[in-house]
This record gives sequence, structure tokens and C-alpha cells, in this order.
Amino acid sequence: MARGVAFTDQAKADLRAVDQQTALQILRTVARFAQSEEGNVKRLQGTHPPLYRLRTQDHRVFFRDLGHSIEITRIRNRRDAYR
Repeated sequence: MARGVAFTDQAKADLRAVDQQTALQILRTVARFAQSEEGNVKRLQGTHPPLYRLRTQDHRVFFRDLGHSIEITRIRNRRDAYR
């Protein structure tokens, strides 16, 4: 079942800040997850409401699961993602 994907303004800015090849890979990974729920996803501890991260190469996509859709909140390089 395909789910909708929404990006916050911050996530859009994060995506524009990376090079085009990386941005396309991130978008492909998000699309695959939204379509089939396949991907390296973990729930982050200590966040309320629950926040998840999707791993794609050297970047992490942080999102909230809204049931019928997901809301992408941040896209960060892995070396800066958890600081």
C-alpha cells in the first residue's frame, strides 16, 4: 500500500543543500519506503511523538509516521545527524 509523503520546510532546505546525485538517491529511498515499507528504519529512543530514521547511504532521513502518510522532518549527513 502506497503512503503519502510530506516534507517540512526544514527537510526541503536540507534536501536542496546536498548535491543532486545524493538528493535523487534519497528521494528514491523515500519513495521505495513509502511504496513497500522496505528500508533500514529504526525508531529513535526518547522522542515523543515517535520519530523514525531511514538510512540511505551517508544520510539519515528523519520522519514521523502519521498512519496513512509520513512526514519527513530532517535530512542530515550521518556524521551530523545525532548531534
